[in-house]
Amino acid sequence: MTKIAVVLFNLGGPDGPKAVRPFLFNLFRDPAIITLPAIARYPLAALISTTREKTAQANYAIMGGGSPLLPETRKQAQALQARLNAERPGDETRVFIAMRYWKPFAEETAREVAAFAPDELVLLPLYPQYSTTTTASSLKAWHEAYAGPGRTRAVCCYPTANDLVEAHVAAIRTTWEKAGKPSNARLLFSAHGLPEKIVADGDPYQAQVEAGAAAIAARLPELADWRVCYQSRVGRLKWLEPSTDTEIRRAGAEGKGAIVVPIAFVSEHVETLVELDHEYAHLAKEAGCAPYLRVPALGVDTGFIDTLAKAAQAALSVESAVGPDGAWLCPVGHGKCAKRLADRAN
Repeated sequence: MTKIAVVLFNLGGPDGPKAVRPFLFNLFRDPAIITLPAIARYPLAALISTTREKTAQANYAIMGGGSPLLPETRKQAQALQARLNAERPGDETRVFIAMRYWKPFAEETAREVAAFAPDELVLLPLYPQYSTTTTASSLKAWHEAYAGPGRTRAVCCYPTANDLVEAHVAAIRTTWEKAGKPSNARLLFSAHGLPEKIVADGDPYQAQVEAGAAAIAARLPELADWRVCYQSRVGRLKWLEPSTDTEIRRAGAEGKGAIVVPIAFVSEHVETLVELDHEYAHLAKEAGCAPYLRVPALGVDTGFIDTLAKAAQAALSVESAVGPDGAWLCPVGHGKCAKRLADRAN
């Protein structure tokens, strides 16, 4: 029997009002998010977390006071563990969760995994698209925390994995059909934004978001009008464009409705349940963008769990893993692509 540990990574979210400020502080003190030296980054993180606390608490209050991200991730972990145990009945597989900015942190999960003493360890980010601000940051924190046994492989990304794409296609088509197949609907693939300077410095996130959106749209000829856009901008830096709010206004001005697809979010949380469902829904009403439809996050959709299971299985069969459907290689110019960095190291 082989003991296999799979660690799922996500950002995490505050579990109650009192956790909001420390969660925000943890987020903004990460050098992957704010690239200033620590002597400047820590005071800035303290300032941002303090000034944004009440607004953030109000947003989480809409969801009952805290983020649903950890409960949602636990469901995904349970589904994945059941799938892998069914596929590998001769092995013992356990799926763990490590969050970046709130509990359970990498340090806590690392102790649990070490106590399990795995022979094989698969690091599996719940970020389909690789970014230095998400996957790289989470994996760095893990490698700093884990001192236990096990041959370790990390999955880089899976932005165009077939099962992932098909899961999105099915969810979009279901949402569209339930609304009566509106003929004026424009698909808006909404992803969390990044400052443009991060992408200009070689981060492949935007390229992967756009590749995933194109793969999904290619299988939806009945919804040929589509755009990629970016949400959740904070601060004064120039972020990726177009923004989701700009695209909603444009759709309204052109007599279009919107079907919003959270392409970079695999679980419901504040960016979907508040930003998309409340703030942007209100904006759409004001802008005359009707109908305004929102496709659910994938959650425990069978296709998404298939994606994760195939990624883990692929990782176990090779020395270094990148994705479930072969190696994703970012376009030339994205120097921080995890696959290119791994190839260089080898």
